[in-house]
This record gives sequence, C-alpha cells and structure tokens, in this order.
Amino acid sequence: MKEDHESIFVKNIQRGNGKEIITLSNEDARITYHCKRDYTTSFKNPEEKVRASYFCELVLDYDYPAKNIDIEVTVPRRTPEDRADIVVYEDDGSEYLVIECKRDGITDAEFKQAIEQAFGNANSLRAKFASVVAGITKTAFDVAGFKPSEREKNVISDIPKKYGKTPKYKFIKGEADKELKVVSREELIRALEKSHDTIWQGGKLAPTTAFDEVSKLLFCKLRDEKTTKKGEAYAFQIGTHESPEEIFDRINEIYQKAKKEDAEVFKEDIRLDPKVVYSVVEHLQGLAINKIDLDTKGVAFERFMEDFFKGKMGQFFTPRETITFCVEVLNPERSDLVIDPACGSGGFLLNTLDKVRKYAEQNYDGSESWEYWHKFAMNNLYGIEINDQIARVCKMNMIIHDDGHTNIISTDSLRNINEITKQHNVFRKNHFDILLTNPPFGADVKSTEKDYLGKYELGKGKQNQKTEILFIERCLDFLKPDGKMAIVLPDGILTNPSLQYVRNFLMENSQILAVVSLPQFAFTHFGAGVKSSLVFLRKKEDDEKLSNYPIFMAIAEHIGYDATGRKDQINDLNAILQEYRKFEKNSKAYKGD
Repeated sequence: MKEDHESIFVKNIQRGNGKEIITLSNEDARITYHCKRDYTTSFKNPEEKVRASYFCELVLDYDYPAKNIDIEVTVPRRTPEDRADIVVYEDDGSEYLVIECKRDGITDAEFKQAIEQAFGNANSLRAKFASVVAGITKTAFDVAGFKPSEREKNVISDIPKKYGKTPKYKFIKGEADKELKVVSREELIRALEKSHDTIWQGGKLAPTTAFDEVSKLLFCKLRDEKTTKKGEAYAFQIGTHESPEEIFDRINEIYQKAKKEDAEVFKEDIRLDPKVVYSVVEHLQGLAINKIDLDTKGVAFERFMEDFFKGKMGQFFTPRETITFCVEVLNPERSDLVIDPACGSGGFLLNTLDKVRKYAEQNYDGSESWEYWHKFAMNNLYGIEINDQIARVCKMNMIIHDDGHTNIISTDSLRNINEITKQHNVFRKNHFDILLTNPPFGADVKSTEKDYLGKYELGKGKQNQKTEILFIERCLDFLKPDGKMAIVLPDGILTNPSLQYVRNFLMENSQILAVVSLPQFAFTHFGAGVKSSLVFLRKKEDDEKLSNYPIFMAIAEHIGYDATGRKDQINDLNAILQEYRKFEKNSKAYKGD
C-alpha cells in the first residue's frame, strides 16, 4: 500500500488484514471482506479505503461480529443501483445500522447529500441507526426514535458498541478506546482544508476573514486538548442530541476564557453561525492535534497556510529552503535571544525552534529534553509583524508548535524604538544575539507621513526612503554588539552606485560575513519578483576597527524549487552551507570552487 504509513485508514486496514477479516490481493488492487458473505471488489477507489477502514473498526473496535455485517446491500423500495455501503444486522437478522461511506475531503454539500442517502437507505431498511463516514469526518444518527425528516436533534456522539447504549460523548481524555486519534500529515491538512471550506462557504466570507475564523476554532481545539482533565469528556465535540447552539456556546466559552487571559491572540469574538461552528467541530473533533509530532504538524500547518495565502498574501511567506539555510548558517543555540522584525507567519522563528528542539531531543531524555526547547520557545523567540491579521497567523503557528506566541507583537518595526519597547520591554536596542528577516521591499517611507524618518541615519535629510534600507539600520539597532544577522536584500542595495552610502553604513557598523545570490525566481512564487541575495553580517563591537577581511560569496542557481513552486531535486544551498563551514574554520586559507 502506497499511502502515508501513519494514516488512520492504513492502520485500520493493516489490523483487519492481520485479523483476517479482510484480504488484499493482486498487489493490493483487490479487497475481499470476510463478513456475512465474502465480498470482493476493486481497492483502487478512495471510497473503498474509507469503507475498508470503517469495516475493520466496526469489528475490531465496536465488537460487531463480522458475520452480522454485509457490504453493498440492495435496498428495497429504492432504485436498483441504490445500495447501502455497509449494513450491520442484529443477531435475529433485523437491520440495525446503515453506513454510507465517502472519500475523504468531500464538500459540506456532498456530505449533506450523503446524509440524505444514508437516511433513505436506513428508513427503507427500517434500521435503528445511520452513519455517514467521509474519511475522518463521521456523523451518526438515531433513526428509529425520530421523525424521518429530523437531521439535527437525532445526531448522536457515536454509534453504540455491540448493540449497546448510545454514549453521551465519544471522546474522553485518558480512556484508551475513547481517546482522540493521532493522524497523518495528509489527514491533518484535509481536516484543516475542510474546516476552511466550511467557514469560507464558497466565498461568503473574505478568504483572510475565513482563515481568521479557522484559527479561532483551531485555537479552541488545541486549548481544549490541553485543559480537559483526565476522565472528563472533551468540550470540542458533538454529544448525543446536542444542537448547534449548544455546541457553539461550549466552544465560545473556551474562546472567551482564553481571550480574557490573553487578549493579544484574538481580539474579536467568533463571528460564525452556530451551524458552521458545528460542522467545523465535526471535521476536527476526533483529532489529537497536540499529540501529532511537531514536524508533521508544522509542515501540515505551513502547507495549509501556504496553499491558502498563495497569490493573496504571499509576501508574508519566505520559502522554507531559504529559511533553513539562513538558520543553519547562523546556527542559533539555546541561550541566544532571536528576533525577526518582519516575521510574517513566523518561518524564521519556527525553524530556529525546530533546530534547538532537535538538538534537545538528540542530547537529552524525556522531560529534560522537553523543558530545554520549551523554555527556548517561551523566552527566546521574538517577532514583530505590521499586519495584525498575519501577526495572528504567526501566533497560531507558534501555539501549534507548542507556544512562544506572547512574544509576537503587531506594530511597525520602523517606528521609534522606545515606543516599541513600551509595548513589550524585551524589544529594545542592543539586545538580541541573532536576527533573521526578510523585510518588505519597495515601499517608500515618506517624511510627510512618518515622523520617524529623520531619526534614521539612513533617512536624515530625505523626503522619502525605501523600507528595506531603513530596515538595515533598525536590524542593527536591535542586535547586540557581536550579534549576527541574516537578511534578504534586493540586489540593488549591493550593486547600485547611487546606494553606495548604504553599503558604507553597513561596512562602518558591521562585518559582512557572507553574500549568497539567489535566482531571479526565488520569491516570485510568493508574490515578489525582485532579484535578491542573502546577506550575513556581524554587528561590530563599540570602537571596533576592522582591517581588510575576506567575505564569503556564492551564487545559488537551484534552491529546491523552481519558478512555479514545484520541488526541484537540486538545492545548491546545501553545498554552499558546507563550503561556508570550511570558510568559517579558516577564512584566510579558504579556496572556494
């Protein structure tokens, strides 16, 4: 089987295969269900994987005898091609549960259609319960106890186990068979995408507003996972016979409490209809998001954000390959205070956290390892983002990576630095060991609009100045003497004769360690087409004088992706990093290729 080995579907199917309740044949192209009758069909359809997985759950987790389950059951009083995907029978042969299976990732409209299909089949067969399974989104109904048209009051938390009672709640913390499930990266991405599509409602909300609302509910989900006590039911789930209004009130209670404790994360209330919140809870309720390993979770959230914001707010996203290279070159350690004064969605900060975390996991055990990198996340990572909405995305990203979100502030990094310090006292001059940033390019700061322009050495006497030029000075302000910086700069700053004064300022205040030229397309995929380079600097000590010194120079033609954003197997940055390490050891003796 070629699917992600961590997928719930794959795990269930492997268990079923091992217990011989299903058999895969023809190199997994065919599946046989060993149930009321042996039933063989193609295993290539995505819906079949959902059905196979759920069949295995019914037998292995819900204790229904395989001999009481049938597949593709003809339904009387329905059209001949209308068949029930799975039917569970009672011991006396009467129909008990009818299940409709759909592929993962279907739309809300398709899910509603599947519910109608399940009800049609269940009512025709006089079954007591009906369930719709679309990947990891599942909804079950009490059919027998309600009018045929009811679709809300008869929702149940889960189907009963082996003909027993319907549980009030399906997910209870600490109970093995009722715990949330750790899912694969692809399953997490699909759950996030389904949640976004539900909220976006085909364009009723602006895409960025929809993302904001997804973030609010995701925040509630993560908080609920952490704060629910062992033995208690999770709040972020749909209980038996609960209305959308009841679900909304419970989720909103989590949100309002968090908002009081930390008003910086989200300033506005949840602005969604209870039915929309209810649908998102359906998509996310069974996932143990906090328990998914950080690499999987980080890449999933990054992919989700990237796909969503591409072409809309791409300037807030620096490609992972570039970020990783900059972090590796500067090699931050646990004791370093790290800042990104144009942090966007938090790529540089999170990659730095990943590096420290991996070091901790390789060198320490258990709680010692966790404390090592967790304290770093909480106390050593700082970011400024001018766009309030993107600052919230960054905070959400930090929360998903296990926190540090309170050190992300939303303000203009170029404003008077003492005003920034008043907002958060760690953001002050000469304070940070490492700075990594991809500042905004091309915008003009005008003296008529910003009173701070004349306070910059690079802005004195000017009517206007480019943001990226002022950012150079501000970044050096933030760094301690001997602190190091990686910054993305347009090539014009390095080559344009009229900008010699900027280069002079750099040379007077810092030692240039390295310049790595990136290809023209490096940022086009992310909404910017300016030819750029990565510049690495060390801020000079007070009164430090430098004689002539070598600077490491390199050109990267391949950077792990092409102009369209597709993966490129070649990434020159890896080889450049190795060369830079040699240069670092002995810059005077270094002879580059």
